[in-house]
Amino acid sequence: MGLLDGKRILITGVLTNASLAFGIASLAAEEGAELVLTGAGRGLSLTERTARKLAGSPTVLPLDVTDPEHPGALRDELAQRWGSVDGAVHAIGFAPEVCLGDDFMAAGWDDVKVALEISAYSLKTLAEVVAPLMGKGGSIVGLDFDATVAWPSYNWMGVAKAAFESTARYLARSLGSQGIRVNLLAAGPIRTMAARSIPGFEVFEGSWGARAPLGWDVEDSSAVAKAAVALLSDWFPMTTGEMVHVDGGYHAVGA
Repeated sequence: MGLLDGKRILITGVLTNASLAFGIASLAAEEGAELVLTGAGRGLSLTERTARKLAGSPTVLPLDVTDPEHPGALRDELAQRWGSVDGAVHAIGFAPEVCLGDDFMAAGWDDVKVALEISAYSLKTLAEVVAPLMGKGGSIVGLDFDATVAWPSYNWMGVAKAAFESTARYLARSLGSQGIRVNLLAAGPIRTMAARSIPGFEVFEGSWGARAPLGWDVEDSSAVAKAAVALLSDWFPMTTGEMVHVDGGYHAVGA
C-alpha cells in the first residue's frame, strides 16, 4: 500500500527533471497516485517531454493562469477524465527580470502585477480548478520560499511570496468547511531552472548548508518531495493554513 494509493493528483510546474515538482510527481506516482500534469505556453512541450520520464507517462494539460479561459477548461477536462480530484500541487512562479536583483526600486507596477498574478493569485486560480472536484475533501500543497524576511536580490518575488503565504491562509479558512486542506512547503534552495534565474542565488547555495543544523544539499530535492507526498496523503487530516519548513532547520537559527 502506498501513501497515495487511489488518489488523483494534479501537479503544476514540472519543466525538467530538476524541477521540485518533478521530484514530487515521481514520488507521488511511486506511492500509488494517478497524475495529471499541467504546462503553459512555450513550456508546455517541455513538460510533455519530461512527463515521459515519469511512471505511466501522465497526461499533460494546458494551464496558463493568466488566461481566464484555462481554469474552467481544465476543471471540465478533469471532471470528465476523473470525476473527482484528491490533491493538487502549486509550483507556479514568475517575476520579470527587473523585479529581481540589486535594485528593489527599479520595478514598476506593470512588472510587479505580473509577479503577483502568476506567483500569488494563481494559488486561488488553482483552487478554482480543483475545489469543486474535491467533494470528499482534499489537499492543496504549494511550494514556497519563506517570505517572513527580506532576502538579498529576491525583491518583488519575495513580496509575491508573502502574498502567496497570505493567500494560502485565507484559502485554508475559506475551504476548510469542505474538508480541503491548504498548506505550503518552505523549501531550502534547490538548483532548479527557476533558481538559476535569480541573481545572487549562489549566495544561498554557498551558505545554506553550513548554517542549517541538519545540513543542506542544493542538488537533492527528495526531502521536499517526501513532505509534499505526506501532506497530500491522509496522514495530516487536521493540518491546514500551515507553512512547513523543509530547509535543514535554517529558518530556526541565528546568523
